[in-house]
Amino acid sequence: MINIVKRYLEKSNYTYQKDDFESYFLSHPNYPSVFAITDSLDSLSIPNVAIKVPKEQFVELPESFLAIVNQDMVLVQKRDSYVKIEFENGKKRKLSFNEFLTDWDQVVIAVEPNEVIDIKKDRFTVKGIGYSLPVLVLILLSLIYNDYNAGSMMLLATSLVGLIAGVLILQEKFGYANAMVSKICAITPKTSCNSVITSDYGKKGIPFSDLPFLFFGISVMAIAIQPKDSAIIVGFLSVFSLPILLYSVWIQKVELKRWCVLCLAVSFIVVVQVLIFGLETESFPAVFSIQFFEFLFSVFFFTSTWLLVKPVFEAKSSSDKEVLQAIKFKRNYALFNFLTKDVPSKRGFNQLEGLFFGNKNADVKLTVIISPSCGHCHTVFAEAFNLVTKFPERVFLNVLFNINTENNDNPYKVVVEQLMAIHNSFPEKTVEAVSDWHIRNMELDQWRAKWASNIVDMKTSHQIRQQYNWSQKNGFNYTPVKIINGRMFPEGYEITDLKYFLNDFSEEREAVGSGRLAQA
Repeated sequence: MINIVKRYLEKSNYTYQKDDFESYFLSHPNYPSVFAITDSLDSLSIPNVAIKVPKEQFVELPESFLAIVNQDMVLVQKRDSYVKIEFENGKKRKLSFNEFLTDWDQVVIAVEPNEVIDIKKDRFTVKGIGYSLPVLVLILLSLIYNDYNAGSMMLLATSLVGLIAGVLILQEKFGYANAMVSKICAITPKTSCNSVITSDYGKKGIPFSDLPFLFFGISVMAIAIQPKDSAIIVGFLSVFSLPILLYSVWIQKVELKRWCVLCLAVSFIVVVQVLIFGLETESFPAVFSIQFFEFLFSVFFFTSTWLLVKPVFEAKSSSDKEVLQAIKFKRNYALFNFLTKDVPSKRGFNQLEGLFFGNKNADVKLTVIISPSCGHCHTVFAEAFNLVTKFPERVFLNVLFNINTENNDNPYKVVVEQLMAIHNSFPEKTVEAVSDWHIRNMELDQWRAKWASNIVDMKTSHQIRQQYNWSQKNGFNYTPVKIINGRMFPEGYEITDLKYFLNDFSEEREAVGSGRLAQA
C-alpha cells in the first residue's frame, strides 16, 4: 500500500514529502488503512479527499487518483479510451472503462497536485559518493599499475556488480531500501527480497545476507591489488560456492515460497564467474604458483572492517524501529487525551485575551502562557505559531503572558505591554513584532527602538494584570504553560505532536455536538 501512495505523491509533485509520509503512515495507530493514509496526508498539509463516488461520475474524476480495485489499492491514470492501473508491486494493466467500473468499489483517494514543482532530482548524496570513492580510486590505480588479462578483468567487473548487489541486500536488511530496487523486488506476488533477506534461515554464523557483500568486496579488493593470482582464487571460490547457491534457491522455493530478486542476481553473477573461470583457465598462471598473501590480506582487512562497522548499522536500524514504535504509541489519541489534566481553576479563563492567531472557531484551541525573559518560551511560541501558520483554519492560538505589571524593575515588562498595545491598535503588525522577539531573538534595546512607541492604555494594563492574577491563582509560577482545549497539555508531548491529532479533535467535537443535539 505504501509504495503505490508514494508513487502517487511523486506523480502529484510531492516527491520530497514521500519519506515524511512513510514515517507518518507506518507510525499511525490505524496502519494500514485508508484513514491512516488521509490522516498522514493531513499531517503533511497535503490537500486530499477520500470519498465514495457514484460510477456515473467517474468521468468527472481527475486524471490520476488512488482507488480500491478488487480489494487492492491501485494508482489509476485515466486516458481517452482506457484506464491504466498500477499495483503495489509495480505491475501495470490496461482496462477498458467498463472493465474498470466493474471491479472498482467506488472508493477514491485524491490529492491536489502541487503547483510548486521542485526541479531537484534524486542524486547521489555526498555520503554515498564518500563510500564509493575509495573503491573507484582503488580500481583506477589498479588498472593503471597492474597487468590484467581477459579473465581477471571480467572477474573484477562481475565482482564489482556483485558488490553493488551485496550493498543493496544490506540496505534491504537494515531498512534503507532503494525505491527502484524495492519496486523490482516486488515485481510479482511471489517475489519479496525483504521477506527472504530477513528470514531466520541462514542467520547462524555469518548471515546469508552478509555473504554477497563480503565475498564480492574481498574479491574486488584482492583482484585490484594483485589481479592474476587473486582472480584464480576468486574463480575457485565461485566454483566451491555453488552448493551454497543451490541451498539458497531451495530455501526460497521450498521453505519460504518467495523469490528474492537480489539473491537470484547474486547467484547469476557467481555462475557467470564460474563460466569465466572455466573458459579462461588457460590464461591464468599455474595453480601451484599462486601467491595467497594479497587475498588473505583482503580477507582480513575487509572482514575486520565490516565486523567493526556492522554493529553501528544494526544499532541504527534497531533505534529507527524503536523510534517508529514509540511514535506509533505516542500518536494514540486516547492516550494523549487520558494524559491531559484539568486546569486547577478555569474561572475567568475565557476572559483572558492575549495575542491570538488562526480561526477562533477551530476545533483545536491552544493557549500558551509565556514570559518575554524565558528562553524555553521562545521555542514554545515558535512551535505554536508554526502550527497555526500551517493549519490556520484548524487551529486557534491564544498567547498569554505571566508577568507582574507592578514590578517596574523587570526590564522585559515593556515587551509585553508593547506587544499587547500593538495587537489592540495595529493587529496587522503583531506577527512581525512578536516574531522579532520570540523567533528572531532581537536584543531588548534593538526591539524597544523599533517597537516601543505605542501608548499602553488602561484596558491593556488591566488585561495583562488579569492574565498574571489568573496564572497566580492556578499556581503557575513558571513558564511556559500549555493548555489545549481547556485542559493542561500532557507531559511528554510537544506542540508539534498536535498535528497528529487534528482529525481526532474534529471528530471529538462533532461527537459532542451530536450528543447535545440528541439530548435536546
